[in-house]
Amino acid sequence: MTRRTDTHPDLTRPDVGAPLFSTWRVDTPDRQRATVDAIARTWQRRPWPTADLLSYHVYTGTDGATLLHHSQWTGEHAYEAFAKTRRQERVDEIDTAVPGIQRLGLGRYRHHRSHTRAAGDDRVPGLVVTVRIDFEPHAAERREDFADTVLAALADDPDGHRGLISAHFHLSADGTHVLNYAEWESGRAYDESLAAPSTPTWERVRTYPGVRGFTGSRYAHALGLVPE
Repeated sequence: MTRRTDTHPDLTRPDVGAPLFSTWRVDTPDRQRATVDAIARTWQRRPWPTADLLSYHVYTGTDGATLLHHSQWTGEHAYEAFAKTRRQERVDEIDTAVPGIQRLGLGRYRHHRSHTRAAGDDRVPGLVVTVRIDFEPHAAERREDFADTVLAALADDPDGHRGLISAHFHLSADGTHVLNYAEWESGRAYDESLAAPSTPTWERVRTYPGVRGFTGSRYAHALGLVPE
């Protein structure tokens, strides 16, 4: 069966072979809430589709208009099988409850490295921030080094990022970008980190060659679904 949980996902799970992220545009806070409720009803009234789906989480954007979806699969083959046989009935039921949802595309990734929470750190994230870092085509092979540079900057600057709980770097399967999924104590803690003085390593991040641009989004965890 399908169980609802408030626990955030573990993005370092070794059995995750295919972390997937997608965004839906629903336009208003009321429709955000209605869509989350529709997803919960649709999934909880059905058996968990496959043991190869490890978890499914939904987040509401602080923009009041979007939803972020993150699902953890053992492999892409498992997602493809689900998409062929069991996805559409769920989509249809959700769309009947909340017509007009815009699905903005599915991102397929490989987890690269993480800045993990310290031992004994039991803080519950009050904010999830995703940052997409796009690269010029000629610089795709530098994505791992870029992520490593950010992790080095975090290690060099613990005071400026004391509100950071964890950060997880994913490389897109299409070779175009890096996605950083970061957990923060709160929106205030994140804002304070943005205002903190720069360091030489952070300057390397900001001026990294081949980076086309950064796109950041803020979310609150709204729904977690896991097998019973």
